[in-house]
Amino acid sequence: MRLFLALDIDEAIRERIGVFLNGVRGFAPEARWVKPESLHVTLKFIGEKPDDFVRRLKEPLGAIRGAPLEIASRGYGFFPTPRSARVFWLGIEGAELGKLAAAVDDITSGLGVAKEDHAFSPHLTLARRGSGAPNPQKGDGPTRAFQKLQEKLSAMPALDFGSMTAREFYLYRSQLAPGGSRYTKLEHFPLSAGKSAAGNDSPNL
Repeated sequence: MRLFLALDIDEAIRERIGVFLNGVRGFAPEARWVKPESLHVTLKFIGEKPDDFVRRLKEPLGAIRGAPLEIASRGYGFFPTPRSARVFWLGIEGAELGKLAAAVDDITSGLGVAKEDHAFSPHLTLARRGSGAPNPQKGDGPTRAFQKLQEKLSAMPALDFGSMTAREFYLYRSQLAPGGSRYTKLEHFPLSAGKSAAGNDSPNL
């Protein structure tokens, strides 16, 4: 099964982003837009693993100890660059979020998952360049799939969808479906500052 670890977002933030998406989708009709109900903050993409890998993850991830995280959704950007955009994303800010991602990365690497080779960049993916859009690598200049959207966004006030407290993170299963990927929560891992029953070797944020 295809697995990843992520934070969920509060319904109030999800609803605000949904309203925003309804207003801007038309400026990039060739893009593949994410459904609001599928939004999440990825901590670690694991990839395809056998069913028993879920059992192997439960104890070490459950031993992570740290206070609930304060995070905010504001700002936006394009991967890899605005001129060769393939992904449109909203920013996620959180002082301790990187520590959680690093703890998760350390644990999964101990179970054979490759460690990340780039800095953690928390975000919410909103849209990806559609397969029918021009390829900027062939000299088309700025990606036309997102050009009108970029012009619209530059004339708007700064994006800010509010703040929330993340009290747990989740192990998700991703399944391909005709209308886009479907995400199912398999396990949840509470964030608590209390002492771990596993002892002093448990990772702390």
